[in-house]
Amino acid sequence: MSDNNNSWATPAALALPKEGYFELESGRYGPTFPKTPANYGFTIIVKVKEGREDIIREYGKTIEAAVKDSPNVLEPLKLHFLRWVLFDVGSGLHFMYQGIFDTDFDKYMEDAIALFNSTGVTTVFVNLEGFPEDWKTNIDAVTKFFREHQRPSFLEYGEYPYVSAAEVKSALKLKAAFSEMLDQMQ
Repeated sequence: MSDNNNSWATPAALALPKEGYFELESGRYGPTFPKTPANYGFTIIVKVKEGREDIIREYGKTIEAAVKDSPNVLEPLKLHFLRWVLFDVGSGLHFMYQGIFDTDFDKYMEDAIALFNSTGVTTVFVNLEGFPEDWKTNIDAVTKFFREHQRPSFLEYGEYPYVSAAEVKSALKLKAAFSEMLDQMQ
């Protein structure tokens, strides 16, 4: 673990202002948002194009199969987790994408587009209203789309705050090795 003072051992919460940041700082594609106890991440809520619900649900199976076939396929994104939700708020079907990851927003966007371009997989976002047609080559338009639909959180909590996905995996490997060693000693 990179943190020698064990701050990861004490749960932490961070209340965020409405804007999602304490002080406006610009990154390559707009405002930067702070690393929170849950790490970096974002939530977007966007209206689904008419008739695309089944396609979106099927796309979930596509991601499931891709990860099953190649467990590290999404590794470039440094993800902790993703959550996708479809819901109707009375004005039509909406899609919520929530992701928590270890890189800042700008790097995540660049890595996501590079990942989709390298794998040839089309992104689920093409099924959402307003997603740019030229998404594979126009990162500015993609990030503008995400910024326009982002819903910043106002509270983030981490049971093991500021710990990267790589650190979690490393700790679990160490735990497994230690358990195996103890089993062999018996």
